[in-house]
Amino acid sequence: MGRILVEKDVEAAIAGGSIFACGGGGWVEHGRMLGIAAINAGQPELVGADEIPDDAIIATAAAIGAPASTTAWQMLGVDYVNAVRLVEKELGRPIYGLMIGQNGKSSTLNAWLPGAILGTRVVDAVGDMRAHPTGDMGSIGMAGSPEPMIQAVVGGNRANGAYLEVVAKGATARVSPILRTASDMSGGFIASCRNPLPAAYVKRHAAWGGISRALALGEAVLAARPKGGSAIIDTIARTLDGAIVARGKVARKSVVYTPEAFDIGTITVGTGDRAVTLHVMNEYMALDDAGGKRIASFPDIITTLSPDGHPLSVGEVTEGMEILVLHVEKTKFPLSSSVLDPAVYPPVERALGIDLTSYALHGISTT
Repeated sequence: MGRILVEKDVEAAIAGGSIFACGGGGWVEHGRMLGIAAINAGQPELVGADEIPDDAIIATAAAIGAPASTTAWQMLGVDYVNAVRLVEKELGRPIYGLMIGQNGKSSTLNAWLPGAILGTRVVDAVGDMRAHPTGDMGSIGMAGSPEPMIQAVVGGNRANGAYLEVVAKGATARVSPILRTASDMSGGFIASCRNPLPAAYVKRHAAWGGISRALALGEAVLAARPKGGSAIIDTIARTLDGAIVARGKVARKSVVYTPEAFDIGTITVGTGDRAVTLHVMNEYMALDDAGGKRIASFPDIITTLSPDGHPLSVGEVTEGMEILVLHVEKTKFPLSSSVLDPAVYPPVERALGIDLTSYALHGISTT
């Protein structure tokens, strides 16, 4: 028997997921809506690897889009449920459980409502412990695979006539841009269910403990809240074995929304020799010092916090604001096969104009 997720777990998932969101990872209110709906609709059950039969089918529940964008998106909880139903229909057999592509403000809770309504287990595994910009980065090694996968997206702004249901079959790398286009056409944010795979494969390739780690971090943050901002920040750094590597005023923010549903650009914190630059592609992908030396790099956790300990999304960061930058090295948490897959980096490197591969794959010291 797994762990039945209950009301107090909703706020813990949001609090922990918001730190793993690394500047992206959805919306707090969307996460709260999904979590409350789930615990009111049924009993979503969190299960670990040893509780799942090897031949069971596990799919990924994910939201696709740019959480920092200001587009007119609309995504309802039922959209996640219907995306699962579409994949099950195409697959011709039930899905045992849903993992998620990444942690985040809402994404940590993406599998809870289908779990409550359809009985699919909430699998304690993630495609990436932290949030990332492309579906490939959470695809647990399927990004470069020629094997056809079933992927479905559901959602969109009903009032604008932008509601879409799309089922696509094909190699993950070919289908991902189609789903991202559908997200943009629907208003910039859409629910998906994709890549149904045998549990035996997921056990080898996912980052396990992803949901329970977010819950534990969130519980620690909630316990620290009455003590104020510095206690919260200390708790986050201690729980994750990370460090605050920069603090200062936002000197410049240059982030633009692209038709591919990405927010891309840079945020500079501080001035002169003390300045650091955050490289943004929906999430924080790298942090450089004033001389261009890499301080932190994906798949490290890189998160901006307000002085009162609130995790700030890219969209919440404004010029003149005082912020802190948290860094947790990738050696401090489980990594999935998708963040160790060379195929996932070139599109992000082209978009940002920086090297990520050598830091992600070759263990170059980022200190």
